[in-house]
Amino acid sequence: MTRALILPILLVLCGALAATGPALRGDTGTAVAYVLVFLVLAGVCSPLIFPRSVGSAEARRRGAADGRPVVYWRPGCAYCMRLRLRLGRRARRLHWVNIWRDPAGAAAVRAVNDGNETVPTVFVADRPHTNPDPRWVREQL
Repeated sequence: MTRALILPILLVLCGALAATGPALRGDTGTAVAYVLVFLVLAGVCSPLIFPRSVGSAEARRRGAADGRPVVYWRPGCAYCMRLRLRLGRRARRLHWVNIWRDPAGAAAVRAVNDGNETVPTVFVADRPHTNPDPRWVREQL
């Protein structure tokens, strides 16, 4: 989990550093704006914005049972964030697997992407789709 929090922590620290200059000059409005922007970026990059991850085996079992897609993702991935944000509340209907927390999930992604951990990789009916369009994923729900 600590690996997933490195980017959000760095963003918070950068925001504090960026806000220090304006705060010392007495420009509190700019300092607050810097802090807020970096906090929002840290929140978007954190694993907290994604639905709770399950293991690869459990996600595949659930996906086979209810027909919902399984999404393999990792924190800090811009394409994963794009998919998550474009899906909105519908994202909770998918089964999410964090490949940094699940070695079997990382292996499944490497198996279908020529040895690369390219995410998001979405499995629909056991067929992999690497970095699919969010509209297409919505249609699969």
